[in-house]
Amino acid sequence: MVNDWIRVPRSERCTWLRSPHRPFSRLERSYFFLKRACSKKKPETQKAIPFLSLFRSSCFVPLPEPWRPHPPRRCFRPPPPRRSSPPLLPPPNAAFSVSFNASLLRSRLRSRFLGLRLAEVPKISALPGRRSRRDLRIEASAAEGARPTVLVAEKLGEAGLELLRGFANVDCSYKLSPEELCTKISLCDALIVRSGTKVTREVFEAAGGRLKVVGRAGVGIDNVDLQAATEHGCLVVNAPTANTVAAAEHGIALLASMARKVGQADASMKAGKWQRNKYVGVSLVGKTLAVMGFGKVGSEVARRAKGLGMHVIAHDPYAPADRARAIGVELVSIDEAISTADFISLHMPLTPATAKLFNDETFAKMKKGVRIINVARGGVIDEDALVRALDNGTVAQAALDVFTEEPPPKDSKLVQHENVTVTPHLGASTVEAQEGVAIEIAEAVMGALKGELAATAVNAPMVPAEVLSELAPYVILAEKLGRLAVQLVAGGSGIKGVKVVYTSARDPDDLDTRILRAMVTKGIVEPISSVFVNIVNADYTAKQRGLRISEERISHDGSPEIPLDSIQVHLAHLESKFASALSDAGDIKVEGRVKDGIPHLTLVGSFSVDVSLEGNLILCRQVDQPGIIGRVGRILAEDNVNINFMSVGRTAPGKQAIMAIGVDEEPSKETLKKIGDIPAVEEFVFLEL
Repeated sequence: MVNDWIRVPRSERCTWLRSPHRPFSRLERSYFFLKRACSKKKPETQKAIPFLSLFRSSCFVPLPEPWRPHPPRRCFRPPPPRRSSPPLLPPPNAAFSVSFNASLLRSRLRSRFLGLRLAEVPKISALPGRRSRRDLRIEASAAEGARPTVLVAEKLGEAGLELLRGFANVDCSYKLSPEELCTKISLCDALIVRSGTKVTREVFEAAGGRLKVVGRAGVGIDNVDLQAATEHGCLVVNAPTANTVAAAEHGIALLASMARKVGQADASMKAGKWQRNKYVGVSLVGKTLAVMGFGKVGSEVARRAKGLGMHVIAHDPYAPADRARAIGVELVSIDEAISTADFISLHMPLTPATAKLFNDETFAKMKKGVRIINVARGGVIDEDALVRALDNGTVAQAALDVFTEEPPPKDSKLVQHENVTVTPHLGASTVEAQEGVAIEIAEAVMGALKGELAATAVNAPMVPAEVLSELAPYVILAEKLGRLAVQLVAGGSGIKGVKVVYTSARDPDDLDTRILRAMVTKGIVEPISSVFVNIVNADYTAKQRGLRISEERISHDGSPEIPLDSIQVHLAHLESKFASALSDAGDIKVEGRVKDGIPHLTLVGSFSVDVSLEGNLILCRQVDQPGIIGRVGRILAEDNVNINFMSVGRTAPGKQAIMAIGVDEEPSKETLKKIGDIPAVEEFVFLEL
């Protein structure tokens, strides 16, 4: 960073600094940085040359000419700024047109963290009615490096807030009404909530497409409209691990306090009574505990209950039996669980299938005198039915941390019932859990805003972190193959069927391809869709367009350490603007591999190629004869287009060949026409990757 160190050649320092130890002025530092950048003669810095005369005219010390960079000999650290400046750029993706004076512009150029690159300044003109060259009008788009804005709508641990403040502008606004939330959300890139804020469809519509991620500081996401989030391309992440132990401990605490009537005895004592005979409890040893929902929290509760000497059974249609056996838990049907249990602990999510699952019919199947603990979601219990079960003795006691409506009404019969122990949603309320949740959700939100794949994403393919790390280069390959394939489709052809073929030495059960399928879908849909497509809404958008995605896996002999040998993308029964991309079956066919961590295109139609999928790509089919590669390269060089990679595949010497050329810049139409005019070139196509 220029603000950290300025290196000045000794030979020049004496000619333009009054003292070798005098710190640079802001103007001098700006000029020095800008001229050094221009001397590198890179295309993206050449647009900055007009700035030099502006800075030169504003400098108050003589500058040596001609200026040439020299090896650094001594370093000067600029003085620390007297005060911090507010962000100069608006939020990401927002257009702006603002007037700056010269000193403000120079300040912007010094800080790369503001993200304004010189090549991104398309227009510079003097303000109307002003003669001074120090006043400039800059019209540009907000740079990619601008700090995003994160709205924290409910209290979050300080450790998480500190992480967010180091990355983004953080707005902590608590207890917002739905109208206030909709007003604020249009200025935010991310939203963090707990369980008290409802993130409805209206919120996503009010965001106008700017909201990129919603973070739920906790496990449950029933207060977020996932369908609306997916349709608007907004990623929803949660923090499923940090409060697991805290919730399990609270479940055990309610279990023990309910069994020994601790809450009622405490209230009696504080009322001045001494009623030992009234508050006689039951023992836990030898009793059967049914854990309904054997996820992270449920399995932790089971471990602790085993330590108390209880017999633990569980019901979860999605839990693997081997994981339950490892803990010493037997998986049973729901009817067997509720009919044999002495205690029932609920740890299931609130979904349409589980809403009011425990109703009059369910309570009627339970053992007389059963005791129920709920630290999951209030909506899974029909509260009126529970009151009736308590009154008729079917349920002896209940311990509840969650309710259908939070906070519950003050006159709630359930809360006031003498056989009910209640707490105000304290499952995750420990110091350690609060800090852990804050850090976990902050990291997930920051990663999502950086464009990283989140292992805790709720409305995207759920892939473990270790699998994400292993498949990272193949994720890039899958998207680029989809993007390349769709650009080969001739205009007017409707894409209906897509087949993705994976070649791997691994067993199909050991290869999770959901994220790869989603990225192929993104690559195919985004270039032909008017909406922004991301990993979240790719499948939804494809479905809306009638796009059918199928997958096929081919086994081959190789090392199972490598997850994939190749990925093929087939677009069925379409005309192609590059006829050589058609397979024998008439499908557009492209294949790619990952080599040294970089995605490569290895097959187009029936022609083998080997070209890195970086930058842009030119495909040429020509007669295999000497001089073609040189002529194409010379035409591109005349247009100052740099070739980063080239590969040629042919059917036989002197027959047809395909040349794949990777280029850094987009060639002009005239350049492409010259390539097409070469007699030996039969067809060509330019593809943006």
